[in-house]
Amino acid sequence: MESIILGSLILSLLHATIPNHWLPIIAIGRKQGWTLSEVRSVTFLSAVAHGVSTVLIGLVLYFIGSEMAGRIEYFARWIGPGILILLGLIFIYRHHVHLHFHVNEKKLENISKGKIILGLTLAMFFSPCLEIEGYFLMAGTQGPWLVWFIAGLYLVITITGMLILVQMAYKGLLKLDWHKLEHNAGIITGLTLVVTGIISIFIH
Repeated sequence: MESIILGSLILSLLHATIPNHWLPIIAIGRKQGWTLSEVRSVTFLSAVAHGVSTVLIGLVLYFIGSEMAGRIEYFARWIGPGILILLGLIFIYRHHVHLHFHVNEKKLENISKGKIILGLTLAMFFSPCLEIEGYFLMAGTQGPWLVWFIAGLYLVITITGMLILVQMAYKGLLKLDWHKLEHNAGIITGLTLVVTGIISIFIH
């Protein structure tokens, strides 16, 4: 259980820092002449949409996990952790592929502000965080309280993290190599999933 919580925490923190979750909002906001307050509001809406879609999928996986844990004797010991390890290996293998949405600012010219905001929100809703879904599945072996804890943890960190980073980036306080961070996010995510899966096998 501790490994599931720790893994969820690490991935939530990493997830909030992925630049193409919030850099497009800043780029569009500056191009459209939005104030910092408007950029924050759009970031909040996008983060909530992204978080809600992720949690909805997670809840479905939780119910699947709870059913399998009750019917398959070795699910909690082998199958669940095995799924985490497999997901981790997939993310490591595909670390060079950008899995989250990108926005082409040039195509947004002459589009109303409302449509831009709707587009950003829908784009985030339909690009849920697949990395953390394995933890919802594993939570099915522990009880409903854990899935709600993971959901709350993920939502709070994602929304708060994106708002803080947008605030700092908009004011030019962040001087990081965002491409390098985004490129290596898959490796870090994959390793976190693999390690969590291995730990879950031995401490179950």
